[in-house]
Amino acid sequence: MADAKLNVGFLGLGIMGEAMARNLMKSGLFASVTVWNRTLAKCQTLVSEGAKMAETPAAVVSSCDITFAMLADPDAALAAVFSDNGVLKGISAGKGYVDMSTVDEATSTKIGEAVTAAGGRFVEGPVSGSKKPAIDGQLIIMGAGDKELYEQCQPAFGVMGKKSFYLGATGAAARMKLVVNMVMGAMMGAFCEGMALADKSGLEQSALLEILGLGAMANPMFAMKGPAIMGRAYPPAFPLKHQQKDLRLALALGDALNQPLPVAAAANESFKTAKALGRGDEDFAAVYEATQK
Repeated sequence: MADAKLNVGFLGLGIMGEAMARNLMKSGLFASVTVWNRTLAKCQTLVSEGAKMAETPAAVVSSCDITFAMLADPDAALAAVFSDNGVLKGISAGKGYVDMSTVDEATSTKIGEAVTAAGGRFVEGPVSGSKKPAIDGQLIIMGAGDKELYEQCQPAFGVMGKKSFYLGATGAAARMKLVVNMVMGAMMGAFCEGMALADKSGLEQSALLEILGLGAMANPMFAMKGPAIMGRAYPPAFPLKHQQKDLRLALALGDALNQPLPVAAAANESFKTAKALGRGDEDFAAVYEATQK
């Protein structure tokens, strides 16, 4: 990919997408990086740094060899592909489309089949990681679909992430991402309940954090989110509404497979409570608010 100096595109410049597109630009591996966002004004920062801007997904895809997408949810992912000026209007033989959004398997399969039917190549590439790993190029990328396109994307994946996995046919990466985020949501729910119980029983939350950090339960998420919980301030790195969406999708997958998921179901209720309290756009650590009266 680097040798060919391909033109690449990027759809979706939210918390994750802007950082990922910037890393593609900074790498110098590509002849150009063309960006699009539903709110076009969000493109201006990257344009000022050297990106090109297109007014529709179709325009991005038609001018690029490979287009990456990082969109908020299944509805946004489908709209970017199937709308009047969507991806399908710009796709042609040989062009690649890599959807890195977190969506359910049915959505990913529908997009992949449509892109392939139009002559394009498709990879689903959801990621594990939030704002800082996206900025630092340290995401974990789960890939599935067209193996040749996946291999061609390795230089781009190497810029955006620290490791990528090829998991098989389209749908496998979507399932893996939901499992990963289901575990993350359940862990965050339990952590917040522990922080709340410590506080209510007269213990220092900072002491709990340190004790957890020194034992078998030590993990970067607790260390990173603990101070936000103690300060009751949640600047969004991974919005709570997206974590709740991922739990909902994981539970639906469990329903389809008759797989019991009682812990994830309980966590989902906590995230729904926090969302009902108006915390949906804050970081997912704001599920702590669901533990408060």
